[in-house]
Amino acid sequence: MRIAESELVLNADGSIYHLHLRPEHIADTIITVGDQNRVQSVSKYFDSIEFETQKREFRTHTGQYKGKRITVISTGIGVDNIDIVLNELDALVNIDLKTREVKEKHKSLNIIRIGTSGALQDFIGLDKFVMSKAGLGLDGLVYYYDKNETFNKYGKEIAEFINWSPNKPQPYIVESSPELAELFEQEIDVTSGVTISSIGFYGPQGRMLRLPLSNDHFLDKLVDYTYKDYPVTNMEMETSAIYALSKLLGHKALSMNAILANRMTGEFSRNPYMVIDDLIKFTLDRIVKI
Repeated sequence: MRIAESELVLNADGSIYHLHLRPEHIADTIITVGDQNRVQSVSKYFDSIEFETQKREFRTHTGQYKGKRITVISTGIGVDNIDIVLNELDALVNIDLKTREVKEKHKSLNIIRIGTSGALQDFIGLDKFVMSKAGLGLDGLVYYYDKNETFNKYGKEIAEFINWSPNKPQPYIVESSPELAELFEQEIDVTSGVTISSIGFYGPQGRMLRLPLSNDHFLDKLVDYTYKDYPVTNMEMETSAIYALSKLLGHKALSMNAILANRMTGEFSRNPYMVIDDLIKFTLDRIVKI
């Protein structure tokens, strides 16, 4: 069935609307970063760059690293941007942009997030790496799509555990790709756990400046929650959406987090850029094995 122009929006050059990319511009292995300036922080380690573009906050570089073709793209902050990026990346490989029809043969991408995060356990030190074995979403994005029932299996349990209001988006859990996680699981420098994704940085993450919160103790309860023996380790704003959409669209996803803050101890990294750079190099050297 042909997809209408209003639903699949293309630019005049045939590229997909927001990302300004055509299918030949992206590799099968894609690194996502939040900050558009971090794209160059990744691609500076490439042996060569064959393509680069930017539209709005979506900046893309594709090149070679140790013989592997890799794309790095900035998503901006938040699950709303992830909704754009994941759907448009999928369209590039699974929809014929000329005929506007879904291709008969599905193509799966490897999507690895390199991001920053705040730890929620005092045993996780600053400047450490956390791999998200699962994303715990407090953002509600997955409920706009069909076949989400496998993800909200634990939602009611989590909501009761933290006394979550039914007026808020209900929690859901999505696991990472076991194949991608295996590349990092044996590393002694990596802590595995459950990453919470929220829809904002202040109130939705339990930060109170001038506005009082409707539930200012939910983080105190969430840190005691475990999922398949994995503790809740950290909080950010994209992982659950990346995992959910990747799973629904048939892609493999993994989120790697540089811990810049610890919410339990109130500390913040003194060398955040160095930590991010270390995680970039650490991740690049492992995804060449995909």
